Formats: sequence, C-alpha cells, structure tokens
Amino acid sequence: MSQTIRLTVAQALVRYLAALRVADEEAPGSAPEPLFGGVFAIFGHGNVAGIGEALHQYRDALPTWRAHNEQAMAHTAIAYAKTHMRRRMMACTTSIGPGATNLVTAAALAHVNRLPVLLLPGDTFVSRAPDPVLQQIEDPHDAGISANDSLKPVSRYFDRIVAPAQLLNALPRAIRVLTDPELCGPVTLALPQDVQTHAYDFPLAFFEPKVVTLRRPQPAEDQLAAAAEAVRAARRPLMVAGGGVLYAKASAALRAFCERHGVPVCETQAGKGALAWDHPLQLGSVGVTGSPAANTMAREADLVIAVGTRLQDFTTGSHSLFGQAAALAINVNGFDAGKAGGVELIADARLALNALSRELGGGGQYEAGGRAAWQSDEAWHEQARMAARGWRATVAELTGTRTLEQGVLPYDAEVIGAVQRSRGDSPSHDIVVCAAGTLPAELHKLWRTGHPGGYHVEYGYSCMGYEIAGGLGAKMARPDREVIVMVGDGSYLMMNSEIATSVMLGRKLIVVVLDNRGYGCINRLQQACGGAPFNNLLEDCLQGPLGAPPIDFAAHAAALGAHAEHAGNIEEFEAAMRRARASDRTYVVCIDTDPARTTKEGGCWWEVAVPEVSDREAVRLARADYERNKQMQKVLP
Repeated sequence: MSQTIRLTVAQALVRYLAALRVADEEAPGSAPEPLFGGVFAIFGHGNVAGIGEALHQYRDALPTWRAHNEQAMAHTAIAYAKTHMRRRMMACTTSIGPGATNLVTAAALAHVNRLPVLLLPGDTFVSRAPDPVLQQIEDPHDAGISANDSLKPVSRYFDRIVAPAQLLNALPRAIRVLTDPELCGPVTLALPQDVQTHAYDFPLAFFEPKVVTLRRPQPAEDQLAAAAEAVRAARRPLMVAGGGVLYAKASAALRAFCERHGVPVCETQAGKGALAWDHPLQLGSVGVTGSPAANTMAREADLVIAVGTRLQDFTTGSHSLFGQAAALAINVNGFDAGKAGGVELIADARLALNALSRELGGGGQYEAGGRAAWQSDEAWHEQARMAARGWRATVAELTGTRTLEQGVLPYDAEVIGAVQRSRGDSPSHDIVVCAAGTLPAELHKLWRTGHPGGYHVEYGYSCMGYEIAGGLGAKMARPDREVIVMVGDGSYLMMNSEIATSVMLGRKLIVVVLDNRGYGCINRLQQACGGAPFNNLLEDCLQGPLGAPPIDFAAHAAALGAHAEHAGNIEEFEAAMRRARASDRTYVVCIDTDPARTTKEGGCWWEVAVPEVSDREAVRLARADYERNKQMQKVLP
C-alpha cells in the first residue's frame, strides 16, 4: 500500500512545485536547478490564509517575492522565464478580484510571446456559503463564472481546482504545458479559497523530487527532405531568425548553417542576438523596424527560411516584404510553422538546422556520393556581406559622438549610442530591456549585442508598462549582468512601482527614461495617417487651467528609493550613465528627447487602416497611399 501524507491543497501545490528540478543541458553532470525560481505574491482575502500559509511553511524551499502591482509581478515572472530561455520560471498568486483581473494583460503578453508563467489566482467559495463574497463577479446566467474566467482566452491551459484530488492530474498537466516547447505559454490554476484549505491524503510519491526533461522534437524525414529540396531550388535565400532560435539555444547551429551555405541572416525583435551584430552575414533587423540591408535583401530573396518566428506583421511588412519569395518555416510549433504558407519543418530549431545542413552537405566539403555541399549564389552572399558592412558603418555613425546645436534635443539613437559608450572598452555583458513605443524600433535597428539574451524587448504584445517590471525579472535571472531598462515617459507613468521592488530586493537596475512629453510614437503614426496631432503629446491634450504638470522623473524615482538624476544633454547623460554603472542600487537617469526625430534609414510599410471618407485632405491623401501599398500585399492561401 502506498504511503500518503495529509496536506491542504495549498500545501500540496507548493510542495509539488518546490520539488521540481531542471537539468542544465549545457553543463552535464551539474546539479539540477529548481524549475521554479519562486512565487510572486500579493496577498488578499482570497489567498492569504490558504496559499499564503503554505508559502510561509515552505519558504526555504520555494522563495516568496512581494511586488507592488499584480500585472507588474507577472511581467517580472515572464521576463525571468524569457531570460532563462524558458528553462526556469516563476508562479504568481493573487486574491480573487482586481488582483486576478490585473493578471489578464500579463497573461496575454505571455501567450503571444510563447513564454511560461504559472498563475495562481484565488477564487470564490466552492461551497457558496458566503455567496456573494467580497469582490465576486456575479453572472445571473452562470453561477460558476468568476473573475478568473477572464483568464481563459489568454491561458494555454486553465483549470479550476474544486476538489483536492484534482491536483494529482492538474499539476502534471500544467507543468507539461509550461515546459513543452510547442504548448508553452501561461497556465492558470484558479484556487477557490475554501478548497485551498481542504486537506487530503496525497500519495507521498507525488512529492518526490522530479527532474523535468525539456523536449526537443526531431524533424520528420519527409519534412526534412522537402525542406532540403526547397533550399536546393533557391539561389538567393534569406534566413529570418526569431525567438525560437534563442529558446532552442540554436545560435551556434544558426551561425554554422549560414557560414557553410552562404545564407545571410536577419532578425526579428524576439530573435535579435541570435547572431552577433558584427558577423559578416548579419544584416540586422528586418521588417517595419528593419535595416535597409535586411529589407533590401528581403525584397530580392527567392526563399525565406523563417526559423522560430510567428512572422507577425512587423516582420513581414504586413505581408508586403517577402511577396516574391517561396517560404520554408522551421518551427517547433506547427500552428506557427503554417503561417508562412510554404514548406513546413516542425522541429526544434537546433536539431532542424543541424539536420538540414547535413542534408545539404554541411558535414564537410562533399556529401555522400561526391556532390558538392550546397551554397547560395556567390554573388548573393557577397552582396549580403557588403550590405551588412554598410549598415554597420551607418549604425556607428548614427550612434556615434556628436555635438548638437544649442537648444536641439537628442533623439533615441543618440541616447542609445551614449548608453553603449558608457560601458567603456570592456566586453558587453549588458541586457537591454524595452517594450513599446518608439524605442523598440530604434533599438531593433541600432542596439549592438554579441551574445544571445543581450537584447530583451517585448514586442509580441507591445505592452507599455512591461519595461521596469521586465527588467527586474531579467536581473533576478541574471544578477551578474548589468540590466539597462530603456523606457519612455508614457510607459514609465503607466507602471513604475517595481523600482521600489528592485530596491527592496537588492536587484539593481539602470533605468533610462527618455522624456518626449507624451506618446511620441503614436503621435507620429497619427500624422502619418493624415490625422491632426491630437491627444498624444501633452501639449495636444485637453487640459485644465494649470496645464500639464512638469513631471520630475528623477525626483519621483528617488522617492521610490532609487538613486536618480536628470541629464541636460548627451554629455551629462553619458557621465550619469557611468555613475549609474558604479552604483550599488537601482539608478534612474532621465533625459529630455525630441518627439519628432527618428532614424529614417530602413523600415517598410505597415498596414494601419486609414478612413475611406474624411473631410481632411491629409487623411484622403493618406488613404490613397494606403490603397497603393495594399497592392503589394501577398495574400496567403
């Protein structure tokens, strides 16, 4: 007869999570690490007595971290998993009302970006004895609905634990989704507050330490043969590296493939850093925020090899950029592989690239049978080298030291250059973190990173407010790295509370606030669509008699416990950055920037619908441009 142990549902859940381990495949023989780096918790009446007591009991085995905002703590947990390339993760627990609904945005972000996070919101009483409980959402047509049902559309797996024995299958299923490369995303286990406290005789074996194996799907032979045939038929292939390259730790395989076969590489936001910025075949960013080198080659390519990317509209120029090319999609997720509308190779990126290279003769000079290893046209990869070299020179010029005229504000490229210069001659181990607005476009083009993980930009969901919380998650995952959060004033005002958390936890960040006094990115998009400047920059908004407040971001950050200062120009900013690097705590550096100037080089069309009818001539002209650009759009079968 199997041994059992009597535990509450909350105790069993926490004990199970604490027992999970994951091995480091790059360090064979090393001790496995905990799969969960801890649990972020903001307690309320829906979780403090149940899971809160269990977390206290097992606090030595599974750390509990306190945050200041539920959405922010989930962003932090997601960034932690992203920095660990999905190999380690965190859980988050909230109370039953606004705490739970605050998780929805973060869950959507994790869902879009294919990142694991375990959400453990409290829920209403299964007994319904105190019905309706404080914060309960009541539906007159369905008594079983609670606020947590809003998490169903943005969860990859959802379960409501209404009986203790349910944990015996719900937890293994949850872990499978969190650690499966194809299913990976947010998991929600809703925990009714009475059930959290119910006891049950759980099998003791359920809590034995387990080492989770991270699956690497092998390519199927028929798909591999079709992929090799597609590549051999090409003369001008272009590889688009997405986040799947990083999550599969396939950077070395990517580099070997492009060198052996003469295939130039460009990168999505999620894939940036997969190939070092100065590699001769590295064309830089692609798409709407792309470099001229990458986008020119994209328009001339006859085959696009999309590796680990969802091919969202910013990458494809709303399907206008690769219209002439055939497609080969290498992706662990069949749903994502099908978006290219071409040949699919559904497999782990590292295994797929290595296997495809062998099919093409990548193991040596000749394949079996004496055929020469396949390569792209020599003129094509030489063109790529020249284009990449030219773009690197342009980046150096755009981000280099320059003296601005009196009264001229810097723009993002000049700030980015100063951030990178501030590290001196030492090798870069910085991790830059960003999310929405103008900065992701500028960083995608201009940030230089030589190692996977040095570029951490959330642009699948483009979520304002992710930046500082995400930076904290990156720092918790990599405390040895300098984590630099670059954030606009709009995003800073949306969510800045985790500055205080970073100080409390001793996880130092450098936060760079670029203040263009409003939503500069959307203001420019508004005008590009023919609209008048309206409700984006503070000066264009409805205001009371006192006008827009002059916001002192440095004073605000200092009030949260950080060191902070405002820089009056780029020279002062660079000096402030050196002080920030030397600081022992979170340091915020603010600088005023130009809301109108951006990097003109590169980019391509992005579909934003313009009104068909307007009394404004500017809108009518923008609509005519829109209709012309629509003609370039490739309609996928």
